[in-house]
Amino acid sequence: MNAVIDRQELHPAAEWALQADFGPVEVDCTTAVVLKILDNKCQMLPGEKVAVKAVYDAVKSLPANLFDQAVHDTIHQARHVPGINMAQAIHQLRVEAEARIPKPVMKTYKALLREGLFG
Repeated sequence: MNAVIDRQELHPAAEWALQADFGPVEVDCTTAVVLKILDNKCQMLPGEKVAVKAVYDAVKSLPANLFDQAVHDTIHQARHVPGINMAQAIHQLRVEAEARIPKPVMKTYKALLREGLFG
């Protein structure tokens, strides 16, 4: 079920992501970065983390190649009901994401984020 998005309430980063017309690769990379944020392994500044989470919220329902609804459900639960079991699940998903997404693909995605959001 897709929710109707009220663009007046969107974080500017979410608006940017929707206009950038993310494909499955960008959705996968966004999901991987959120996993890294939730696993406390991300070196972004707090405002940048908020922006990436807003991007994720805007694009998580778009088609992706690597992550299914179960991953998004785990992320949702970790964001709203954190705990040791969630931390372990997020850690495992983050490790898997880093193994599945080639470094050059992630590097290209991070450049897109820097240019689009922070550049």
